Amino acid sequence: MYYKFSGLTQRLTGSVLSTAYTPQGLRPSIPSELPAMIFATPTKMASEAGPSLEYMGANKVPDLQKIFQSSDGIPVHLKRGVPDRLLYRTTMALTIGGALYCLVALYIAAQPKNK
Repeated sequence: MYYKFSGLTQRLTGSVLSTAYTPQGLRPSIPSELPAMIFATPTKMASEAGPSLEYMGANKVPDLQKIFQSSDGIPVHLKRGVPDRLLYRTTMALTIGGALYCLVALYIAAQPKNK
């Protein structure tokens, strides 16, 4: 048996399949005409572009794979040198500073107010 919500009684009532799947009188409709085109000019498919496809730049993935997959004892997050060390140390300083700030704020909040 199929059920639908009755707006009159505010309860579930038994119904037939077609009304259970289209509640509140909503019926699926087929548009009578095609929607208007959004773009004035047609777009090119990738296959139509041909061999003159230009990319943003050279593929750097193989070079980065060589750097990151080398076993030289350096952690992965520090393999690219000075910029990685700078980011790592900044992140650690901000983390430790934030933790200290939270501890100081908790200490201040734990002190009773003097009247």
